Amino acid sequence: MAWPYGQPPPRLSGCPARSGGTRACGLPIKISPCALPVLVAGLRCFYSLPVMPQATAPALKRSHVLRWLSGLAGAVALLALDTLQHQRLTPAPPAAQAAQAVQAAQASFPLVGPLRLLASGALPMPPNTPSAHASSLLAMPGGHAAAVMAFWFAGARESAPDVQIAASQFDRASGRWSPARFVLDRHDLGAALGFAVRRLGNPVAWLDSQGRINLFVVATGLGGWAASRIVHLRQRSGSDLAQLSFAPVQVLPLGWFWNTSFLVRNAPLPLADGGMLLPVHFELGIKYPMALRFDGQGRYLGPQRISARRHVLQPALLPLGPAHWLALMRDQRPEGRIVLAQTLDGGRSWQDAPDLALPNPDAAVAVLALPTGQQLLAHNPLQRGRHGLALSQASDGQHWTQALVLAQSTPGAEFSYPALAWADESLWVSYTDQRRQIAWQRLAVAAP
Repeated sequence: MAWPYGQPPPRLSGCPARSGGTRACGLPIKISPCALPVLVAGLRCFYSLPVMPQATAPALKRSHVLRWLSGLAGAVALLALDTLQHQRLTPAPPAAQAAQAVQAAQASFPLVGPLRLLASGALPMPPNTPSAHASSLLAMPGGHAAAVMAFWFAGARESAPDVQIAASQFDRASGRWSPARFVLDRHDLGAALGFAVRRLGNPVAWLDSQGRINLFVVATGLGGWAASRIVHLRQRSGSDLAQLSFAPVQVLPLGWFWNTSFLVRNAPLPLADGGMLLPVHFELGIKYPMALRFDGQGRYLGPQRISARRHVLQPALLPLGPAHWLALMRDQRPEGRIVLAQTLDGGRSWQDAPDLALPNPDAAVAVLALPTGQQLLAHNPLQRGRHGLALSQASDGQHWTQALVLAQSTPGAEFSYPALAWADESLWVSYTDQRRQIAWQRLAVAAP
């Protein structure tokens, strides 16, 4: 379920390829000729406004306001150009054509057998952290002390100044989760990056070909989540959680607007060459998903837009075959459905497909392909609200049937942001429980 061995990686949009498959630059788009005069004009307006040495205070104030507005106009123009560039990455085919393509390429597997709950509970929390959200799970190799590691952000509340990235691991020997500890805080990250970090969120972990944990987090300066950048960090020390620490690799170079308004949420899709595709999305004004390719060493190679739609985010990648992958996405429309796109050529191009029949109340989803080929989907099966969380199964990635209710309560409750992993012949599920803790379940999957 990964990139076929022996085949070259796809031509990624943005920078021309050098010999050996590397990119000539880290930026995901080419400089449009029309961007240069806009940039020059904006800078000239910003720097050429006269400020008289003996100007009065009101005049100085007006001058600074004009400079600020000129700079803002130039930035908005660059943002518009950047958005237009990304919009051209993937044209949307007619719905009928997309539907025929999905039907023609469908894989078929028997559905999984009954699911049996082996254990459940809440992940340990660091002291004095009443809020938790956005967990991700990382299956560890057989020789590691832990079967699964979990990462999430925790603090007084979402976006609070004390929010840090927390982690815990399920110890194979004891059969218990370790005490949680913080592995990343905004102050240390900001000092390493050279600029202030106001908030952290949405950690996603991946093991590279050398067995190092790579961590991707959302970090913001001024503004809300729409002003986020994605920071790539790599394991610096520690073979287990007690000594685990991370060093930043880079802020991912994803756009001309200071790389802002890109967020990560869901687990990567592993590739046969040891690399992976990291699903991300853009969300300033419009929302659209992208897939970022990394090689086995964790080097960023480039992006590809997944969908031409402007109302979808948080893609979850599901492999159906060596080069046939689906992206299931959160829908921000009032009467939303889980939105679908697909690639038939291993990520070289993506096409929009008809929405799934499943409702989506503007909520994140998680998907997983089992080693036997069956597919699982964790989602909120409601048109409105996140007070129910279900696990559904499919044999073709399109036609889903509910297999299990993971959590359910009355309207106003929240079970959200699920994550899935397969480790030690078991299915592991984690999700946000009322924004106060991270719940988890371990399930046995019977043979079909």
